Amino acid sequence: MLRIPPAARRRLVALPKPPVARALHVSRPSSLPRPSVAARAVAAPAVGTYHPNADEHVLNSPSEVARRISAKVLPKIARPDVRKVVVVGSGGLSIGQAGEFDYSGSQALKALREEGVEAVLINPNIATWQTSHQLAAEVYFLPITPDYVAYVLEKERPDGILLTFGGQSALNVGIALDRMGVLERLGVQVLGTPIRTLEVSEDRDLFVQALKEIDIPVAQSTAVSSVNDALQAAEKIGYPVILRAAYTLGGLGSGFANNPDELRDLSAKGLSLSPQLLIERSLKGWKELEYEVVRDAADNTIICCNMENFDPLGTHTGDSIVVAPSQTLPDDEYHMLRTAAIKVIRHLGVVGECNIQYALNPDSKEYCVIEVNARLSRSSALASKATGYPLAYTAAKIALGHTLPELPNAVTKTTTACFEPSLDYIVTKIPKWDLAKFSTQVNREIGSAMKSVGEVMAIGRTFEESLQKAIRQVDPRYTGFEAYVQPEDLDRALSVPTDTRLFAVAHAMYNKNYTVDQIHDITKIDRWFLYKIDNIVQASRAIKERESVEAIDHELMAQAKRLGFSDLQIAHLVKSSENVVRAHRKSLGVTPWVKRIDTLAAEYPAHTNYLYTTYNASQHDVEFDDNGTMVLGSGVYRIGSSVEFDWCAVTCARKLRDMGHKTIMVNYNPETVSTDYDEADRMYFEELGWERVMDIYELEQSKGVIVSVGGQLPQNIALRLKKSGVNVLGTDPEDIDMAEDRHKFSKVLDSIGVDQPEWAEVSTLEAAKEFANRVSYPVLIRPSYVLSGAAMNVIYEEADLEHKLSAAASVSPEHPVVITKFIDNAQEIDVDAVAHDGKLLVHAISEHVENAGVHSGDATLVLPPFSLYDEDMARLKEIAEKVAKAFSISGPFNMQVIRKPSEDGYEGAPELKVIECNLRASRSFPFVSKVLGTNFVETAAAAIVGHDVPEPVDLMAEKRDYTAIKVSQFSWTRLPGADPFLGVEMASTGEVASFGKDIHEAYWASLLSTNGFKIPKAGSGVLIGGDITKPEMATIAKGLAGLGFKLHCASSSVEAFLNELPYIKAKKIFFPTRDKRKLREVFDDYDIQLVFNLAKSRATDATDEDYVARRNAVDFGIPLLNNARCAQLFVEALAQKLPEGGLKPYREGRIPTEVKSWFEFVKRR
Repeated sequence: MLRIPPAARRRLVALPKPPVARALHVSRPSSLPRPSVAARAVAAPAVGTYHPNADEHVLNSPSEVARRISAKVLPKIARPDVRKVVVVGSGGLSIGQAGEFDYSGSQALKALREEGVEAVLINPNIATWQTSHQLAAEVYFLPITPDYVAYVLEKERPDGILLTFGGQSALNVGIALDRMGVLERLGVQVLGTPIRTLEVSEDRDLFVQALKEIDIPVAQSTAVSSVNDALQAAEKIGYPVILRAAYTLGGLGSGFANNPDELRDLSAKGLSLSPQLLIERSLKGWKELEYEVVRDAADNTIICCNMENFDPLGTHTGDSIVVAPSQTLPDDEYHMLRTAAIKVIRHLGVVGECNIQYALNPDSKEYCVIEVNARLSRSSALASKATGYPLAYTAAKIALGHTLPELPNAVTKTTTACFEPSLDYIVTKIPKWDLAKFSTQVNREIGSAMKSVGEVMAIGRTFEESLQKAIRQVDPRYTGFEAYVQPEDLDRALSVPTDTRLFAVAHAMYNKNYTVDQIHDITKIDRWFLYKIDNIVQASRAIKERESVEAIDHELMAQAKRLGFSDLQIAHLVKSSENVVRAHRKSLGVTPWVKRIDTLAAEYPAHTNYLYTTYNASQHDVEFDDNGTMVLGSGVYRIGSSVEFDWCAVTCARKLRDMGHKTIMVNYNPETVSTDYDEADRMYFEELGWERVMDIYELEQSKGVIVSVGGQLPQNIALRLKKSGVNVLGTDPEDIDMAEDRHKFSKVLDSIGVDQPEWAEVSTLEAAKEFANRVSYPVLIRPSYVLSGAAMNVIYEEADLEHKLSAAASVSPEHPVVITKFIDNAQEIDVDAVAHDGKLLVHAISEHVENAGVHSGDATLVLPPFSLYDEDMARLKEIAEKVAKAFSISGPFNMQVIRKPSEDGYEGAPELKVIECNLRASRSFPFVSKVLGTNFVETAAAAIVGHDVPEPVDLMAEKRDYTAIKVSQFSWTRLPGADPFLGVEMASTGEVASFGKDIHEAYWASLLSTNGFKIPKAGSGVLIGGDITKPEMATIAKGLAGLGFKLHCASSSVEAFLNELPYIKAKKIFFPTRDKRKLREVFDDYDIQLVFNLAKSRATDATDEDYVARRNAVDFGIPLLNNARCAQLFVEALAQKLPEGGLKPYREGRIPTEVKSWFEFVKRR
């Protein structure tokens, strides 16, 4: 095994001194870093005629002699005899379980395909790349539950099953199937890590026992299954303690408790999410480290990557800044933990890939194991992208019986997979939180339970460089390490981690002159990191002292760029512009170098197209002679932009390659398939800002840039790219800007006779009131400058308008507000389309179940539409044709249209008004492509480059005998205090979709596919509340009562309303709004297994009974239906499925009608 040299793990470039009072802090290198050798090598061909037999394990080597010898000496491990394998996916993206499993699952499917194994995938996440028909032989868009996976196993009769590529969801399902006896009865072999190992790693008590057997220290802990047991365990261990829930992901249900009251609340919530809790000694303030380990069935074991958390223990690793490889460990500590990792993984019997997390006392060598994930995890995706080592692909090959020596190293092509990566660069990961999207009741503090929705990864050759790149990747508004928050209570902001603590550190250093030691004492962040950050601060001050761009000489400019400063950041410091700084920098000859991801620190020639830019180098690793087409990816996953745009980017790049174009992918999200090094001819793991895109465009001498498949980020720089001389392919950026600008867009719609709601841009509160009174309430406001809370709101009365435009947002000539007439109780429709030179090629019309007022990203989409008439469909197509022509669209576009019945009743045609239009791919493109069996992005790619453009086709004219429904995935449980209420501001973190013979069957399957949705038992209790004026309230109550459910309510007015209905009996129950423990008892006493809350508006305080019902439903793991139209559809689906046994668990021989593959529904390949 290759030892990781300390120099490679600590390698940092010595920087020139800045012109400030003192020198920079520079790590003492063990040896001078050598630049990566420019790789020109290709994989050596195998020589000789020897070819192994099918059952032989042979070293991956070009030498015939080596292959012959290895066939004799390598262990004879029997390979599993499998021809068909089921791969269990992870379901909808949620906090704690996101796009990393699309990446790992896709890699596993690639490996199966190479081995000639037929793959059957179960995953309802229709936005993912892995659910495209290119990878799996069959795809089932069904819930990831033991029952539905059992139905698929019974129907498909596979030989094997892979459980470690679908996150916690797949792992839990596998353990349940084993306990049900399904796997044994059907003869399905678990490939890779055995079930017993999975159980030991997940059951906290068994895990602790297993590690004690080999004298590996673990935190003092006790497994409990009741609140009283938890309190007794804590008394023995001593406070503070940490509570962890078994069988959960991302620290769900965990937290720190300093006293019995805190523990009582935590354990009550934890037990609602998991049957077992672990009460452990708190190790807050210790270092947290992770090791990614690969082991095969022959016991070959390697460490792929080790990572160190910037934040000390106490912050979930998914919410911590992470650096790879570790920077502060001396060699003996690194090897102490490496040895322990190998010992643990061998003892547990992991076969494949896993990660082990440690706590390390910063003042001694005392350590303990926190946990082992015996599966691919979020960290696995990060480690894969950080090292270039394809962990998921390798793990899948190992599961099929291969050993590490016989697998090739994917980077060098000449060495084997048992080489341990050794890096000559530094990777920094920063989480992306979107807590500001939610109500101000959301707790912004971060701890042991994960809250981030995505993450970024930056590559540099100094910590400073990679940190500043990562900060800009998190949010395009950030220019680097600056004081973006300036908290009044600074010491608390430093001591209590929040989503903005890094910027509180910046405030302390820049503005309050805190020393490194002061900040370390408060935060416990290692001094090494703080000294590196202080280098950035000192350089910033040196630049600011120059006062003009011209005064910055070559030495200071080069130093600033090596420390990761952006041109815009420098421009702000000297009160100049980004363009001026860029021109001055280039005149000084300071430009970036392109380096390969070189996982063997230049010891062997790298042969990969996996690239990054740095200023800490002296030569390029590649030649720029491809002149490829650049595809700009979607960046970090966040609310509003997620895996669906990664599907678009990957599909576009693949189509371009199929058409003979060289491709260059630019993205920085480690969770994505698009950042896999073999998805494009060149992959730049880089920023998506104007500066970096221009750098790459100029270096590569690119043919053009595609900005319309990566969501909003690439769109934001499209016009500037064109003005900078870039060839932006597809729709002209001038037309994109016209659609984004409300005034220009409105003028175009008027000129082509397309209707839109009345609107105005106002700069005073009086003007807003005048508009609202003229068009009548309700109105929708979109402030350009938000002080707190959500950016958009529906306003129903003048008092609310005053509040929203004074307390919540600023309205002034500098900050105008767009105010629009809101059409209440109207239907909303999505139109996705592709055009070429203004001519419509394909279009899809999806209907929302919810009325207008719910963000389209949170809405339930039905395709084909279930209530639109042929006349409506024809008019919508005509609108799409007019818009395509008016904006000369070449590529994808999306429109949201409001449909409201005519004022004349049934006599006149309904009004159709366009409320939004985006000249890019939308989040529903994967959904419509897979439902209709026509890939919209492949059509768009052809239209963008004007090559092999297909003839127009009307897909909506074709009659289909199936329905598909897309349902949003929410992560309310992860966001304490957030109000689970749907409005005009998007809140969902992902989506799922299922097919059915009709709308009810499709909705049933899709709703059950959302993570955590539990089917209620027949005759159980239902809590109903909300707005009694909604007509659906009565029909829902009648439907539930008719099905035998017991109706309960918390409000006297709801009770009176329900009991006035014929044949309905509803009972008002005691409903404590301030005591969570008592409320839990009430839910248990009345056996409440469903909550319907149809409130008209979001709660204003935390004691509102509707808010308490919604919030505690998600906290207690009880299904919540909070939209009237969706609630009614669910009751109708329940009435249809109940007689069919829909509430009954799996039983042999009964397969529900919705259990069909994508091909069986769509009948296309």
